[in-house]
This record gives sequence, C-alpha cells and structure tokens, in this order.
Amino acid sequence: MSIQEIRAFNRFYTNLIGALNYSKHLYTPYTLTESRLLYELAHTPRTDAAELRAELSLDAGYLSRMLTKFERDGLVERTPSEQDARRQRVTLTPQGRGTAALLDERSRESVGALLDRVEPDQRPRLVEALRTARELLSVHEDTDAGRKAGRRDGPVLREPAPGDLGWIVQRHGAVYAAEYGWDSAFEGLVARIVADFAADQDERLERVWIAELDGRPVGSVMCVRDESPGTARLRLLLVEPEARGHGLGERLIGAVVDFAREAGYREVVLWTNDILTAARKLYVRAGFTLVAEEPHRSYGADLVGQDWRLPLVDESEAGPLS
Repeated sequence: MSIQEIRAFNRFYTNLIGALNYSKHLYTPYTLTESRLLYELAHTPRTDAAELRAELSLDAGYLSRMLTKFERDGLVERTPSEQDARRQRVTLTPQGRGTAALLDERSRESVGALLDRVEPDQRPRLVEALRTARELLSVHEDTDAGRKAGRRDGPVLREPAPGDLGWIVQRHGAVYAAEYGWDSAFEGLVARIVADFAADQDERLERVWIAELDGRPVGSVMCVRDESPGTARLRLLLVEPEARGHGLGERLIGAVVDFAREAGYREVVLWTNDILTAARKLYVRAGFTLVAEEPHRSYGADLVGQDWRLPLVDESEAGPLS
C-alpha cells in the first residue's frame, strides 16, 4: 500500500508542476534537467564537468550534450581546469546568468501560484509535511547518496533574485542595529551602495552573491569597481546570526576573490570597522592585510575605520585592467 501511495503521489506531483512538459510550463526552451543544470551552475561559484555529473547523477554523454547546447546558445564557457587539465571547468556567461535568473524567477512564480491555492492558515501544515517527507526519505549521512543530498540541502551561493537587493538593505539595517546599536544612517549608506550598483552594474567586473540556506537568503556580499584602476572593492558582507557556523562568510569572501582574479583585477580592497572582529578574522584568513585605520563617529557610535588590501598579482607584474 505504501508503494502504491508514493507512486500515486509522484504521478500527481509531476503533473502538478508540469515536469513532463517543463519547457512549456515555464515558457522556456529548456527541459527540467537542463534547467536544473543551469540552477547548479548559477549556485556554485566554480565547478567542473565531473563534479556536475556526480552532483546530478547524470550520464557523461548526456551531460556533454547539454553543455554543448548551452555553449551553442552562449550560456556557458568550458575551459581546462587549473588543477587538472584533463578536467573541464564550466562557468556561466553573463547571458547564462541572466537565463538562469529568469528561470529561477519563473519557477518561484510557479510555486507561488501553487501556494495561492492553499489557504494561508494551512500553508505551515503543508511546509511541515514536506519537511517531514524529506527527513524520512533522506539517505543516512554515511552513504555516498547521503553526502550528496547533504551538499544539495546545505548552504548555496546564488545570483540575486528580484527583491534580494532590497533584502540586503533591510537585513543590514536590522542586524547591525541589533548587534551594535547602529542607527538608520548605516541603513541609508547600504541603500545608496545597492542603488548605485543596480543603476550602473558592469556584469563583466561586478557581481553580487546571495547565500541561501533552506530556501531563504541568509547572507550577501558584493564585488564592485573601485575608483582606483585595476582595483575591486568587497562590500556588504553579511551572514545572518542563525546561519553562522556554516563557513558562509569564508565562502562569500572566496567568491569575491575568485571573481576579481578572473575578471583581471590586480587587487581587492575593503573598508570595515575594528568592532567587527569576526569579519576581520575572515579577512586575515583570506590573505587581506590591514593598511590603514582612522577613528570616526558614524551611525551613532564612536568607531575605528580600517582599510584592508589583498594583492592578486605580483606587484612587479601589475598593469592596466583589461
């Protein structure tokens, strides 16, 4: 009876979400598997074909055909891995990131339409039922499948979705007020940074990452052009208090450094305050060094501002940013 019930639910749910005709369901030329592959590429700062094949349990030939299609459509680039030339590194192009973001937005809208069918007071019951099903069907962590499932369900870094830039502003204001007593002037500063980015982003040289855990945003970081040529600036690093301990801060900083190096920047700089001790430890661990500091009064508090710097190339090789 349990087998019959599960099979019946599978038939019901695949029909409900349009899995058998996914491209038509989301008005996209990509199948469910192709859309999932784009999702993985958008949520992993850097990966290679072998990792993708293992993560998604795909046949090597099938994966190769999908990547060839994406390459033909201008969505991905394939290059030899820096660690092993026999392996292929796969990255999304700006067009690919845009396509992945569009698919993610349409998927969210589709799920939102499903939730609209459920009365608001019944939605927590639905979410709890889904969580229970996942827990009961999860493979034990000491198996290969369990480790793979754990990676998929763990924290991920992704492109910002509609509304995420506003979330960055709101959460910076709330978290820093709660933890350090900073006033609304700080939230205003964050709002200006985000607004400037949204109005004048150069996708080749600037990026934002959102850290997501259990389907909700829990962190952010930004890489933007600095006034000094060849210099990238790390801004708006945040990890929600309840999401700390997963290594997200280190991963967010690493995403900025990797992106800046690949974009051709000579160095990454940042400005912070000495009171942010946990963040400063992460910067030191990533290789940043303190180059200057100065007392100031901002956000209703007496603070010491600090400038940190991480060279990405040998100083003797420094040249103009390409």
